[in-house]
Amino acid sequence: MRIDCRDRGLQYGDGVFETMRVHQGRVRLLEYHLERLGLGCRRLDIAGPSLTALRRELERIASRRSEGVLKLIVTRGVGRRGYRPTGREKCTRILTLHALPKTVLSDASTPARVRLCAMPLGLNPRLAGLKTLNRLESVVARSEWSDARIWEGLMRDVDENIVCGTMSNLFLRSGPNLMTPVLDRCGVAGVMRRWVLQRAGELRLNVIERRIRWRDLSEAEEVFMSNAVVGLRSVAVIEHGRERLRHTLFETANQLRRRLDSL
Repeated sequence: MRIDCRDRGLQYGDGVFETMRVHQGRVRLLEYHLERLGLGCRRLDIAGPSLTALRRELERIASRRSEGVLKLIVTRGVGRRGYRPTGREKCTRILTLHALPKTVLSDASTPARVRLCAMPLGLNPRLAGLKTLNRLESVVARSEWSDARIWEGLMRDVDENIVCGTMSNLFLRSGPNLMTPVLDRCGVAGVMRRWVLQRAGELRLNVIERRIRWRDLSEAEEVFMSNAVVGLRSVAVIEHGRERLRHTLFETANQLRRRLDSL
């Protein structure tokens, strides 16, 4: 496969992507992924591929593996030099199918250790929630640690609000309230985050989207994180310098995971 060096995805990160879990030969939450991809293309004014044709293509490729990871990249396409698009670009579509990492299955039910990252997220309400190709903030944040015992890093915005993980979304439960950071200024609105918020009512939980601070993590009864590949993972330890927050309740995540596994 060859990619034109003039492609705006390569030149400027001008595009969006989806990382999807293949389970039993099917893309889990496929419609959610397609809807988010369509939203991202519309917000960026990219003439994306036909979602109907794309759905058939994703289903066909996913059927090649029982379990795996399917990644889709859509760029604005090849364009002339300079930031300004002409409006005549034809989108580039890149699909890759990968084996499911062994740790996804082996670690799924094991409560994780996470840390607070130093790298902040910049604020940009117009791009908030989108999964664009520009993920340099996550790249830098993920480079902050090499300890294999740490599964994920929590990222804050420039006002010290905790927004998300480098590759995941965050949830806190206190009593009947399920809280998650509001993503109106930065962060990625994950498809698994959407699924959790829609299923919370089945567990009689009240969903609250708001700013989250370190104190909220310390006061929460339960903390868990989500992404499309891993699904849901409970958090047992959160590190921040010499501070350690410890959580021992994992039932909400376990209940949601059982519902997810039945899809």
